Amino acid sequence: MRIVHVDNLQIRRYGRAKVSTGRKLMYGMVRNNYKVCEFSERDIARFEAPLKIKPLGVRIANRRLIETCDNFHPDLVLMGHCDLIENGTLREIRRLLPSVRIAYRNVDPPWEERNIERVRRRMEAADAIFMTTGGDFLRQFCTGKNRVAWMPNPCDPAVEDQNNAEKTAFDRDLVFCGVGQPTDERYPFIEQLHDELKGRLKFESFGMHGHPAVWGRDYDDVIAGSRMGLNLDRFRGHELYSSARISQLMGNGLLTVLWERTDLKRFIDDGMALYFRDMDDLVAKLNHYRKHDEERRAVAARGRDFYQRAFSGRAVSRFMVETTLTGEAGDAPWADQIYP
Repeated sequence: MRIVHVDNLQIRRYGRAKVSTGRKLMYGMVRNNYKVCEFSERDIARFEAPLKIKPLGVRIANRRLIETCDNFHPDLVLMGHCDLIENGTLREIRRLLPSVRIAYRNVDPPWEERNIERVRRRMEAADAIFMTTGGDFLRQFCTGKNRVAWMPNPCDPAVEDQNNAEKTAFDRDLVFCGVGQPTDERYPFIEQLHDELKGRLKFESFGMHGHPAVWGRDYDDVIAGSRMGLNLDRFRGHELYSSARISQLMGNGLLTVLWERTDLKRFIDDGMALYFRDMDDLVAKLNHYRKHDEERRAVAARGRDFYQRAFSGRAVSRFMVETTLTGEAGDAPWADQIYP
């Protein structure tokens, strides 16, 4: 299996990168023994451009992708965050390689219209579309010629390399990382939670209320030093949606805190995470697990083991390849989330 993987690989961040879904999928593809050629279109546009002015390098980056595919002869072109690549470029790749298949993934919030437009733009160009939102929402992207499917946010042992379920000493009891403004409905919730937990648990949040977000090694250190992690998404009723944060929390063995209302409970049961209904329920359960650390460790360990196995980059990338090429989901537990 030969794959050209087109994504923003964040080369120019020089180590201070955000956690990358594309990077974890690439590791998973390598673990599956696929032959992978990476193409970081934003970086190539900047490197190839006159005076390093990225907009001047867009056309060159498109030509370079055609050249890459012509040289590498992939069976599959897997596209992530690569807005600079034109559909006309993909058509030319198909002309040169008539048997090639093209897949596109989008892991951004489904309630933001600009993200929906990104998916619509790729409908006529891609044989398969994958999103971290599931259910009937996906049907709007079906053309009759493609497949549209839900994908979990993947983890990988080379990225989620901690096992906090085995630790007993931490810098903080609870952490939340998520960039938000006062108009974000999570903003007052986090503020209230700080008040409720004051003097009970050490709770730190990053990215809100004047506290800067953390990236790169700083983020790794925060995760490694946290007993429990809050996966608080902006909830819009989209089936199976979560930000990529869930993979970083569960994959690293933090006891992960989830809304009771999430559909992910069909895969992640009460024995793998801490589910809460409202603020009072959340505070009570956090206090319980802080006082009963053996219980916290047991639940976090089951959650980590499940996530690292079922939602690994290896499992998710295999699902994407099989779905694109054959329409079959293999042994994926979310096989019902493919819409032809």
